[in-house]
Amino acid sequence: MKHFDVVVIGGGHAGAEAAAVAARAGVSVALVTLRREAIGVMSCNPAIGGLGKGHLVREIDAMDGIMGRAADAAGIQFRLLNRRKGPAVQGPRAQADRKLYRQAIQGLLAAEPNLTVIEDEVTDILIESGQVTGLGLASLGSIRTENVVLTSGTFLNGVIHIGDQRQSGGRMGDKPSIRLAERLAEFDLPRGRLKTGTPPRLDGKTIDWSVLDTQPGDSDPTMFSFLNKAPLVRQISCGITQTNARTHDIVRANLSRSAMYGGHIEGVGPRYCPSIEDKVVRFADKESHQVFLEPEGLDDDTVYPNGISSSLPIEVQESYVRSIHGLEQVKILQPAYAIEYDYFDPRALTLGLQVKSTEGLFFAGQINGTTGYEEAAAQGLVAGLNAANRARGQAPVHFSRADSYIGVMIDDLVTRGVTEPYRMFTSRAEYRLTLRADNADQRLTPLAVGQGIVAQGRRQAFDSKMDMIEKGRAALQACQLTPRQIGALGIHASQDGARRSAYSVLSFPDATISGVASVVPDYAALPESIQTQLWCDALYAQYVDRQAAEADLLRRDEDAAIPLNFAYDGLSSLSNELKSKLNRQRPTNIAQAGRIEGMTPAALAVILAHVRRAQKTGTDA
Repeated sequence: MKHFDVVVIGGGHAGAEAAAVAARAGVSVALVTLRREAIGVMSCNPAIGGLGKGHLVREIDAMDGIMGRAADAAGIQFRLLNRRKGPAVQGPRAQADRKLYRQAIQGLLAAEPNLTVIEDEVTDILIESGQVTGLGLASLGSIRTENVVLTSGTFLNGVIHIGDQRQSGGRMGDKPSIRLAERLAEFDLPRGRLKTGTPPRLDGKTIDWSVLDTQPGDSDPTMFSFLNKAPLVRQISCGITQTNARTHDIVRANLSRSAMYGGHIEGVGPRYCPSIEDKVVRFADKESHQVFLEPEGLDDDTVYPNGISSSLPIEVQESYVRSIHGLEQVKILQPAYAIEYDYFDPRALTLGLQVKSTEGLFFAGQINGTTGYEEAAAQGLVAGLNAANRARGQAPVHFSRADSYIGVMIDDLVTRGVTEPYRMFTSRAEYRLTLRADNADQRLTPLAVGQGIVAQGRRQAFDSKMDMIEKGRAALQACQLTPRQIGALGIHASQDGARRSAYSVLSFPDATISGVASVVPDYAALPESIQTQLWCDALYAQYVDRQAAEADLLRRDEDAAIPLNFAYDGLSSLSNELKSKLNRQRPTNIAQAGRIEGMTPAALAVILAHVRRAQKTGTDA
C-alpha cells in the first residue's frame, strides 16, 4: 500500500496551495483530484485579488506560495483598487486568462519533486482511535497517510440550480462528491448548507463593443508576486454597461421562478456578491447596476459579465441579458446558475485548521464556510503547512491577527464561525495600517524562511531588498532638515526651528519621493520600488509603535494556550450559558475565548488564572 506523509484532496485553489507548501516543506505529498486537467480551474470569475483579497494573495506570495506567481503569469489586466486612498487599503486585482492561469498552476505544481498527482475519487477517510490512517479511493484502493488536507470546494453534495431545475454537480460539467460527503456525515461535526452563484457566459463576438464604455488597466501595473515587476502577457481592456428599468422589470416579474426566491435553495448566499435577483429586491430604488464585461482569455471569445449572477430559468436569463445596452443580440454560451453545497462549522477547527476531534485531518477552503479563490488559497497554505509540520514532527504554525490578514481570517473563522460565506475585507483587520499589501514580505517571508519553505532565489531576492531598505532608511534618518530646508522642497512645515529627519518628512502630506530624494543622495540611488517602499513605511511609521503595543497584548493572549480538554464545567463562577459556548467552541487560547459572544473580562480572568495554575503545577486544567 502506497504511503504519503500528506495527502491533499481536491485540486482547486486551496488544494493547489496546500499541496505546494507541503511539498516545499520536504515531505512526500499526494494530490488526489477527480480530473488532473481541472487542477487550478477558475470556476467562477477569471480574476484574482481585490480589496482585502489582494492582501491575502500578497501574503501567500510572501510565504513563497503559488497563487501570486500564477496570477502574474496569466494577468491580462492589472488594477490597483482604492488607488486614491492610502496604501493600507489599496488592493491589487488582476483579470486573468483562464487557460493561462490553469497552466501556470499546473506547471508550478509539476515543478515540485515531492508531489504526486493521483486522478481518482476519494470515497473514505480511514480513522483509528481518533487518528487519520489513510484514504479509500474508488479505483486505486487504499493509500496510507497520517495527514489529510480536505479541500472539497463546492463539490460536497453539490447541487446546481437553474430556475426549478436542479442537478447534482460540483460545478457545471463536473460531478459532485457524494460518497465522501456521506462519510464525513459520520464524523458528527456541525455542518450546514451554503450557496454561491455565477453569471451566464457570453459570446464576445455577439456583443456590440462599439457602444460600450471601456476600462483599461493601470499604466503602471502592481504585480502580485514580489518576484515580478511587469505583466508577462498582452494587456486588454474590459467593457462597461448597466442594467436598466426593463432589466429590473423582467427580473422582478420572474422572481418566483428563481431557484433562490422560489424556495428551492436552503443554503445562505454571499451577501457581498449578490445575484441580479438580490440587487433588484434589496436595492429597489436603484435604476441601474453596473456590469463589467470581462474577457476570459486572450484567445477566447467568452466574456464574464460581472454583476449579473442568477438562478433564473434560461429563457428568463436570455431576456434580461438582452435588455442590457450593447447585449441586445448576445448569445449565451453557458447559463448562470446557483450551486448549493455542504460546509462544516469552522469552530470545530484549531488555528492550524486541524479538526479538533480527529488528529491529522485538516479542512481548507469553502468547506470552512468561505467564498473566493484568495480565501481558499490562504487556508490551503495554512492547512498544508501544518499538515507537513505534523508529518515532520514540528510544532504547528499559527498566524496572528496582529501579523497578517491570513491570521485575521483564520481567527475569525475558528472563533466566530460563519452565518454566510466569509469574504475578506480590509475592515476586518484591526491592524490594517501595518498589515499592508506592500509590506507582506517584510512581515511573513522571515517566518517562511524559518519554516524551510522558501526557495533559494526568493530568499536571496528578499535579503537583497531588505539590505537596500535598511540602508535607505538609515540615510533618510541621518539627514536632518531645518524648517527652511523643508520649505525649500515645497513642503509645509511648522517654523519652530526643530530639525526633522528626511524619513519623517517623507510622511508629510505634500512631500514627494523625488523632492526628498533630491537632498538624500543615497536614497535617490535606490531602485524606484525601494524608494516607494520606504515612502509607504514612513507614511505609517507614526502608527507602528501604537499598533505594535496593541499587537503585543494580543500576542500574549494568543500565547496563553487553553488545552482542548479544559474543564469549563468545573468553574463555578462561569454562567451555564458561557460554559455551553466554551464547551461547544473549545477556544485554543485566551484571545479566542475573549472573542466569544457574551464573554466578560471577569470570566476571562477566571479562565486565565486556572490555565496558568495548571501550567505551573503541570496538571490538567
